[in-house]
Amino acid sequence: MKKKFKAIPKFKNEDEERKFWAKADTSEYFDWDKAEEVIFPNLKPSTETISIRLPEWLLARIKQLANSRDVAYQSLIKIFLAERVQKELNS
Repeated sequence: MKKKFKAIPKFKNEDEERKFWAKADTSEYFDWDKAEEVIFPNLKPSTETISIRLPEWLLARIKQLANSRDVAYQSLIKIFLAERVQKELNS
């Protein structure tokens, strides 16, 4: 007997879809036995521009560190944030 899968609902936006899949049992919507690995080599993560106020001394220190590592200070801030978030999630 062939399993009947549920229809995937239409979503208003990515947030609504994210919330749905966070709770949904995907085996009710997909046949994982037929799943194939897919690689998206050119896929870039979505980004959002934010504004953040930093004390001048802190920004100067970050720029100094970035310069010594030969990276843009904005990139170094992203690296620092990503490392800290990962550390917090693992503790």
